[in-house]
Amino acid sequence: MFLKPLRLDIKRKLTARSDRVKCVDQHPTEPWLLCSLYNGDVNIWNYETQLQIKRFEIRVFNYNTLERIHSFEAHSDYVRCIAIHPTQPYILTCSDDLLIKLWNWDRNWACQQVFEGHTHYVMQIVINPKDNNTFASASLDTTVKVWQLGSSVSNFTLEGHEKGVNCVDYYHGGDKPYLISGADDRLVKIWDYQNKTCVQTLEGHAQNVSAVSFHPELPILLTGSEDGTVRIWHAGTYRLESSLNYGFERVWTISSMHASNNVAIGYDEGTIMIKVGREEPAISMDVNGGKIIWAKHSEMQQVNLKALPEGTEMRDGERVPVVAKDMGSCEIYPQTIAHNPNGRFVVVCGDGEYIIYTAMALRNKAFGTAQEFVWAFDSSEYATLENSSTIKVFKNFKERKSFKPEYGAEGIFGGNMLGVKSISGMAFSFYDWEHLELIRRIEIQPRHVYWSESGNLVCLATDETYYVLKLNAAVIARARANNAEVTEDGIEDAFEVVGDVNETVKTGLWVGDCFIYTNSLNRLNYYVGGEIVTISHLDHTMYILGYVAKENR
Repeated sequence: MFLKPLRLDIKRKLTARSDRVKCVDQHPTEPWLLCSLYNGDVNIWNYETQLQIKRFEIRVFNYNTLERIHSFEAHSDYVRCIAIHPTQPYILTCSDDLLIKLWNWDRNWACQQVFEGHTHYVMQIVINPKDNNTFASASLDTTVKVWQLGSSVSNFTLEGHEKGVNCVDYYHGGDKPYLISGADDRLVKIWDYQNKTCVQTLEGHAQNVSAVSFHPELPILLTGSEDGTVRIWHAGTYRLESSLNYGFERVWTISSMHASNNVAIGYDEGTIMIKVGREEPAISMDVNGGKIIWAKHSEMQQVNLKALPEGTEMRDGERVPVVAKDMGSCEIYPQTIAHNPNGRFVVVCGDGEYIIYTAMALRNKAFGTAQEFVWAFDSSEYATLENSSTIKVFKNFKERKSFKPEYGAEGIFGGNMLGVKSISGMAFSFYDWEHLELIRRIEIQPRHVYWSESGNLVCLATDETYYVLKLNAAVIARARANNAEVTEDGIEDAFEVVGDVNETVKTGLWVGDCFIYTNSLNRLNYYVGGEIVTISHLDHTMYILGYVAKENR
């Protein structure tokens, strides 16, 4: 079976040179990155402004006042790792003295428990995100042990590495009871901690594996090594997706965070922060039925806006009090989700495959291979980008036609016409759905294409500008009838440019002849007849899902 890559975008967001970085952590709400160095210094960087905002020596601190709250002798040798319990007033520490200790800060940092069993340095501890009463430890005695709060001996030991284990992490998704470990044997192992078996061994690092991380949002796992590389692997198929080398020498630590695509990496020579994958959530709204479907990992959930309690007062920009209903698990990791125009079906696309479900009960209706999937205005018609040279068009779930665009295809767009972005990055072409004949080729590279409901206006949004075009249906009909006005670039007057605006469209939709969109400055704007009006300044990144005509919202 040929496994398609994830098509992950990877962008560097921060490069901060410093002495050796042994730990990195991201602030849950501020754009701050904390790096603790081997020499005992702690640096806080703002990764949006690229500026260092604080520097101090490590103890237990109140980060507002920087006053030292407490300092105590925890172990008789080096402390290797500290894990903070997510709900209880506990911290766990592990050390070269072979011990793990539990401290309670509500009881003046009293040591409540000692966990014994490892026969060499304990390098890392991590608390199970699905069961906060259990945690795992990695040790240079070549084992991973799993422990329970309240018991001083381990529940069980995972053996399989041939040299010392440096790092360990838990899988966050609901479907697999997995642990990952990395060791001095240069191997990464995935363990099933219920069956206590090794399910996969990842090879490829040329030196000791020093950091491992299951990403909490994306279907990837990251491994870092003293060979200077960070490898990104698919968490389902375990294929290598990407290998990153920024020339900062040995990797020591990797930090990824819930609800964020940012990953921070600590090296001998400083810190790098990268952004992995799309930020837009995989989500779709059926505006007719008021239902919204989204994916949380591979779990599908739905909310119904029509099920809001009678008399619910809603102010503009406020959170809507909806209750999510679990729809079950999807067989692929959804990167995009889209309802068809009449809302009866919803497609999930990801991992190089697509599945069409009935929107009501997520019953599998059709599936196939596709890098991208788009619906036509006709609810029974859709197209798939099979690979960079082949596009297939389907009607009523049966393949109607396949064709190879002249300049190849990097991406496709649905709507009133089938849009195809060429591989060379030089051209964008519109084809009619019925005959798949070229209507117009334009020298432009849109990231998004938005059609108005009537199909006579279209917005092409590039990285920095958006263009509003008007479709001339009569010109197209005339040119097709006499075939005289058709050139190799299609029908020259098929579209008329009615507006171009130097703004980045993040998400958008049409309501009548009015184009509503969010921009890179987190403003909600609309464009109509050449005029731009700001509806709202959003205080954080938001995405337009749909317009509910009945509520005028």
